[in-house]
Amino acid sequence: MVLTSPLFLFDSSHWGRLEISGADRLRFLHNQTTNTFQLRQPGEGCETLFITSTARTLDLATAYIQTDRVCLLLSPQRYQYLLTWLDRYIFPADQVVLTDKTAETCCFRLMGSQAAEVLLSLGVDTLPQGEHSHCPATIATLPVLLAKGSGLSHPGFTLIAAQTDREALQEALLQYHPQRLQPEDWENLRIRDGRPAADAELTEDYNPLEAGLWQTLCFDKGCYIGQETIARLNTYKGVKQRLWGIEFDASSEMPHLGPLFNEAGEKVGQLTSLTQTDPIFGLGYLRTKAGGAGTPVRIENHTGTIVAVPFVRQEESVSG
Repeated sequence: MVLTSPLFLFDSSHWGRLEISGADRLRFLHNQTTNTFQLRQPGEGCETLFITSTARTLDLATAYIQTDRVCLLLSPQRYQYLLTWLDRYIFPADQVVLTDKTAETCCFRLMGSQAAEVLLSLGVDTLPQGEHSHCPATIATLPVLLAKGSGLSHPGFTLIAAQTDREALQEALLQYHPQRLQPEDWENLRIRDGRPAADAELTEDYNPLEAGLWQTLCFDKGCYIGQETIARLNTYKGVKQRLWGIEFDASSEMPHLGPLFNEAGEKVGQLTSLTQTDPIFGLGYLRTKAGGAGTPVRIENHTGTIVAVPFVRQEESVSG
């Protein structure tokens, strides 16, 4: 699926929303995730990663810093696991409280070139400007946390509200006749955009540098889970594979996920996601020595070409 309409609406209420409160909430997140939190102010937001001690990726999260809490937006298949995982790192002296707010709240993504205009028409006074920045807003008398960013590279906003206001908020947005996205539509979009997903591109087989999630990493903060491995990979250029898009020939049928080969029949990577578009498109990891954009690859009897995708950053090294 390619975005051609000026307005889209995706009900992402099945995504996880965890609330972290208590006086030590920023220090706790600073120590448990890859981005920096200690100096962040209310109204700011960022993407951050939960990784293992060996820097294998658990999930990509978006954090919204509020006056007395932080809201984490997490993948639907990961938030319950991460709630338990984070709880293990809270010590008796820590002033940190974890609360699962998924059932109590709803979440919508309003995307497209008309998204900002629609929100202003609905009575929003001020739109957040910086990526992942957010502010309280009122839509059809309903209180909403309004954040800039659609979760993809496409322009848009994320709206979080009380679950009891879900139907009323949806009705207010639908009066502008957005094209409604189903979960399978979102999956198609995120693959073509290159956003890595839990259980596909984000697994314990891959690290954040391989996934191209450089915007989630802080290289000059103190110790956090997986920090030593991340620093070593960056310092010694230890990234041996990278995430790319794969555009298959128009005549190709849907292949199965599995190993990618070069024209000589050597294994050079792994196909991790596929979407049934025209042409068929996928995401996969390619060994750095095998090439980059424009490299031909094969899987089963299907031929494809490696292409860049918007969400992934292919940076060589970051310091400071």
